[in-house]
Amino acid sequence: MRPFSPATRRQPAVPHAGSSPGPGTGRPGSIGWIGGSLVAAFVLLGLAGPLMTPYHPTELAGVPLSAPGREHLLGTNSVGQDILAQLIAGTGVSLTVALLAGVGTIAIGALVGLTAGWYGGRVDAVLMRIVDLFLMTPRLPLLIVIGAYVGPSLPVISLIIAITFWPMSARVVRSQVLSLRQRAHVRAAVGFGARSTHVLGRHILPEVSLILAAALVSAAGRAVTLEAGLAFLGLGDPSRVSWGRMLRDAMDFAALLQTDAWQWWLLPPVVAIALLLTGITFVGVAVEQRINPRLARHRGSRR
Repeated sequence: MRPFSPATRRQPAVPHAGSSPGPGTGRPGSIGWIGGSLVAAFVLLGLAGPLMTPYHPTELAGVPLSAPGREHLLGTNSVGQDILAQLIAGTGVSLTVALLAGVGTIAIGALVGLTAGWYGGRVDAVLMRIVDLFLMTPRLPLLIVIGAYVGPSLPVISLIIAITFWPMSARVVRSQVLSLRQRAHVRAAVGFGARSTHVLGRHILPEVSLILAAALVSAAGRAVTLEAGLAFLGLGDPSRVSWGRMLRDAMDFAALLQTDAWQWWLLPPVVAIALLLTGITFVGVAVEQRINPRLARHRGSRR
């Protein structure tokens, strides 16, 4: 199938993914380095963290509700499980879901957006009506219902998040493709008989790579939040310890706030979620400044 003939009116050019900002546009500032450092720290914790503690996350490692000390750096919970071991295990779970759900969301959104924007016509109309249907559906209740029906596991949870949150990425990609297909070199390639797969892979996809990167960062942060929420509701993977499950276990302990245990049991997963989301958000802001240099100029003018 060949794309419908483009209009003659030229659309505003989209910055090339590999181009560098021009004079005065600025570069992503320290906020990008801060965000990247936070995310890298959590990745390092998830990979090398198990070497920091000799305890298994579900092991009854000590006296229940032990305060932080030499044997248990973050203390123990109500059944004697090591909080640090659970926090490290939860780091791996959150990063795994962020990666799987983020990539899945962008893969579905990019495929639908590229197809709709390039071929147009009935293909575009049908795909956009499907997007509208997903956008009108309450996604969080749908996510909870599907998660409860299908069964909890990290791949399933990641797939459910990707399936329910891809439409916005599809719309963004479609709008960029509609603009890019008006550019002279794309029109020339089509005029010379280049296949659609060649034009999309050679000329269109590289141009939207930064937009996809920004969408990936946003999807990853959303996945971390949703996984923690599902685990807090008891819909997470029961075979894995996650930050949301730690929060649920802490809140289920009736005397939590009557003791000092909340300081080393409840706060660590809350702080971990906040820091990881902050890091992902900062990385997303830096990528958005790269995509739209006007954001960087505006930020610099306020200093």
